[in-house]
Amino acid sequence: MIMNYLWDTNLLVHYIRTSTTYQNLNSRYNFFGAENQVFISIVTMGEIYSLAKQRKWQEKKLQKLATLISHLNLLPIARQEIVVAYAEIDAYSQGKLEGTPLPTGMSARNMGKNDVWIAATAHHLNLTLVTSDKDFDHLQTVFIQLVSY
Repeated sequence: MIMNYLWDTNLLVHYIRTSTTYQNLNSRYNFFGAENQVFISIVTMGEIYSLAKQRKWQEKKLQKLATLISHLNLLPIARQEIVVAYAEIDAYSQGKLEGTPLPTGMSARNMGKNDVWIAATAHHLNLTLVTSDKDFDHLQTVFIQLVSY
């Protein structure tokens, strides 16, 4: 079955570190198998290069990152449909999206704005979002399909 994945920034970090988290996810989903495509948002590109600067990554890690990025499909956010999805996801997360309330017992939450852009991209393009954190859990099945570890 063909799968199209959108990686959250933390997946790139796990890949660079060759972490157990990445190894487990990759063995389960075979991200770079012939039948799959892996995408990242331009927002993720900005986040990962900022992180590399902040943590003073050396040439070896930067080269591994550059090689990885050359195998990923880069997506812009400058599309009207992604902007609309951003507004809906942000309003939903705040419990203020008319006609789509948060589930009973779930409280409003502030998402990082970059995470909203990433989720909006996954939503609009019907990509399965892959992450290792819980920031997107409340969007599962309402806006996005999610793989988290």
